[in-house]
Amino acid sequence: MRILVVEDNPDILVNIVDYLTLKHCVVDAMYNGAAALNQIRQREYDLLVLDLSLPGMDGLALCRQLRAEQNPLPVVMLTARDTLDDKLGGFEVGADDYLVKPFALPELWSRIQAVLKRSQKQQVRQLQVADVTLDLDTRQVRRGQVAISLNPKCLKLLELLMRQSPHVVSRETLIDQLWADDPPDSDGLKSHIYLLRNQLDKPFDRPLLQTVHGQGYRLVAEDD
Repeated sequence: MRILVVEDNPDILVNIVDYLTLKHCVVDAMYNGAAALNQIRQREYDLLVLDLSLPGMDGLALCRQLRAEQNPLPVVMLTARDTLDDKLGGFEVGADDYLVKPFALPELWSRIQAVLKRSQKQQVRQLQVADVTLDLDTRQVRRGQVAISLNPKCLKLLELLMRQSPHVVSRETLIDQLWADDPPDSDGLKSHIYLLRNQLDKPFDRPLLQTVHGQGYRLVAEDD
């Protein structure tokens, strides 16, 4: 389980990270809201633990932006604000749970487990960009009514681009997600982009896979 913790109090941040690590979670830690939003766009997480008061972008704005981008990432919001209006504000922007400081770490863990259990039941098992669909259970890809057969690396590449669409995904992020600590000697990413483009775009009128020179790649619908 990979969790992102965004908290600007260093003592609280260290305590949460240490505790979740003991629970065998992979934990990334950040203190800046705007930087955290960019991180979420580049890497997949199972859950976000989000402080309300942050530099760069506060927790409400960050959560609101995630939901505007149709990102279903589960969010447990942390705050010292304990009024009913504050809690309702958190839920209105898309938080899944709301924990008031000070809190016990076992309670945070219990809330995380409950939110994940709920989100797994509600999780959408299909990705769609324009007329391209990817069934996350069967791994079947279709463009309109046409079935598309992709090798495992191209499937993973397509999934990464669809999850972040219409945003650009950097070459570095794609290489890290596809090959981790064992990147290919040759330009393996360019080869797989070529293969994916041939199968996803070449037979159709509208190209969806775009190269953003100097940055990376993105998958966009015609009106994005």
